[in-house]
Amino acid sequence: MGDAGKTVFVTVGSTSFDSLVEVVTSGDVVTVLKKLGYTRLCVQYGRGQFEPKSFDQPDFTLEAFRYKDSIAADIRGADLIISHAGAGSCLEALEANKPLLVVINELLMGNHQIELADQLYKDQHLLYTTPSKLAADLESMDLSQLKPFPPGDPSKFASFLDKALGLS
Repeated sequence: MGDAGKTVFVTVGSTSFDSLVEVVTSGDVVTVLKKLGYTRLCVQYGRGQFEPKSFDQPDFTLEAFRYKDSIAADIRGADLIISHAGAGSCLEALEANKPLLVVINELLMGNHQIELADQLYKDQHLLYTTPSKLAADLESMDLSQLKPFPPGDPSKFASFLDKALGLS
């Protein structure tokens, strides 16, 4: 192949999202990631009960950690970011101009994550899915359809959030 392979970075921020962490480190998803040319999966699993076990195989590496002072380097080094729908995590990935697949936590009903992800999806800045559909959606996603997020103006993001949450 000649290239060093591609990295997927998964973040749940400061929350816990065990269903995402469990499914993204499952055999099904790892098989799809390998098929798509990814060779490294790095998972930040926050407060979760489920702790994935790091492993290093000749064709695939899994690294897992709870927290770091900063995940900026992990985001910069990633070819794909899979994130919970927290505004901070989404913004950090979008500002780094990385392809972003947001996973909605269906157990948090009445949360605003779905509106946020849906608005960013309509604006073609990200794709989103749920834990149960992650493997299938990874296989069928087209990252080339995504548009860069306009950089650097936090007030734009604030007004965007207001729009997504129906506050403006």
